Amino acid sequence: MVTASGRRRVTITDVARHAGVSTSAVSKVLREAYGVSDAMRVRVRAAMAELEYRPHAAARGMRGRTYTVGVLLDNIRNAFFADILDGASEELRGGAYQMLVGAAGFGQEDQTRLARAMVDRQMDGLILIGPGFPRAEVLRTAAALPTVVIGHHDLGVGYDAVLDADAEGAGLVVDHLVELGHRRIALTSTDVNEGNGWSGTPERIQARGYLDAMRRHGLGDLARVAMTSYSEEGGYRAGMELLAPGAGPVPTAVFAGADVAALGVFRAARELGLRIPEDVSLAGYNNTAVAALTPVQLTSVDQAGGEMGATAARLLLERVEGRERSVRVCMSPRLVVRNTTGPPAA
Repeated sequence: MVTASGRRRVTITDVARHAGVSTSAVSKVLREAYGVSDAMRVRVRAAMAELEYRPHAAARGMRGRTYTVGVLLDNIRNAFFADILDGASEELRGGAYQMLVGAAGFGQEDQTRLARAMVDRQMDGLILIGPGFPRAEVLRTAAALPTVVIGHHDLGVGYDAVLDADAEGAGLVVDHLVELGHRRIALTSTDVNEGNGWSGTPERIQARGYLDAMRRHGLGDLARVAMTSYSEEGGYRAGMELLAPGAGPVPTAVFAGADVAALGVFRAARELGLRIPEDVSLAGYNNTAVAALTPVQLTSVDQAGGEMGATAARLLLERVEGRERSVRVCMSPRLVVRNTTGPPAA
């Protein structure tokens, strides 16, 4: 075959001849198959680079594999998702698979439509980051092609799960704030996954951990949860609901269920003339790059987003190669204390 530039397309046979190996060995390297030595992989990759070999996607699809993996998320503004994508991208770097990302929005129908489109386009596997569409649809998707779900705690035959110990993470925040002297500690959460078959969403497990920790400290009657979306605007609305005068006792500390929501609470507090942390302490969740920025310096729970993404990509490739047994990997959270938390005002 001749390419548009007039050059004959380099084939797998050319690569095998140049590397001095069999075509089956080249095929195994391309498929990221088990049993390929590092030396063989380096040798074949070097030959591919020297010959400028590019696998033909259409031909691969006809042979049953396209060497593409899809990543579905609700939006690209959540910095934690960027950490996950970085980890997955790094895990796939240098291999045969390309990662294609789709932001479907928060609507169940839109997410379902995009997931089905990825299946129809013969992607070899899917990574679903906190899917907000029905669990039954995720199970149907997983029956059609290899799938890894990030975030949800629900066990499922047919897909792998990568998650964080969210109840423990919430407890770390409450323990820290109580130790500083706070009693009126509020939580911002979300109900985006309400009524779609998921029982172990990260926000539900996190809220459960928050309530358990408040009760453990004898503060159950002072617990208060503002339902919002995990976005800056959602955090702003929650911040105005919790911190505006006249809406009940104002909390001395707010635990935002995601860093992106914490930024909205930060803005609401400033508009209400409240100083952080002098008047109200603020903690987030995810420990994104934004949390560490000098103007922010947000106390947050680290979920190892990059490691979660890399683990999800590795598990997905294992499933593509034939593993059927479901695997569940849980990360251990770690509290990173910065400048937005301190003792309550006298």
